[in-house]
Amino acid sequence: MARILILGGHGKVARLLEPLLVAREDTVTAVIRNPEHEADVAATGAQVLVADIELLEVDQLENIIAGNDAVVFSAGAGGGDPARTRAVDRDAAIRSMDAAAAAGVTRYVMVSYFGARLDHGVSEDNPFFAYAEAKAAADAHLRASGLAYTIVAPSSLTLDEPTGRIDAQAAASGSIARADVAAVIAAVLSDDTTIGRTIAFNSGHTPIAEAVRG
Repeated sequence: MARILILGGHGKVARLLEPLLVAREDTVTAVIRNPEHEADVAATGAQVLVADIELLEVDQLENIIAGNDAVVFSAGAGGGDPARTRAVDRDAAIRSMDAAAAAGVTRYVMVSYFGARLDHGVSEDNPFFAYAEAKAAADAHLRASGLAYTIVAPSSLTLDEPTGRIDAQAAASGSIARADVAAVIAAVLSDDTTIGRTIAFNSGHTPIAEAVRG
């Protein structure tokens, strides 16, 4: 059993992850921005903490993170506004890493995307550019942070039924059910062989626990 803090606790993947963790008797705290979403998240069995991580400084985030065993960053601005994308997907993410380090909570799982990297190749006139830049910067900061990190990098997300199987060796992005992404996050949280690794994956044929094992 572990104490898991999920930043971005009302997201589609997070709401699929929360009951998986609760079912294995982890204590789950879901941080959400909008109090109107509290009932949705509480229904998953997670404890709800209303706080806007876009506005919190490192010391405030440290207070939220302290006492947990792991942090999952599943927050995101949702695209559309480059400034807010940078504020959440890059700046708030980086502050949360610094806060986790300050709080002594070293286990950190970042939800990124397949192909995220500094040389992502997305042109500046592409609406995806701000997100690609933000995620690349956040991932790079995490790799240099000294935290016991895992970067989970799913391909294009779908609402398909989960299969419990993925392809973590694919050379190109495909698609993956959000529920399988949630299962991957749950799996890496309980598998220390995933520490220090980036796991990019599509839907596939290998059971998730086997596919993520280092």
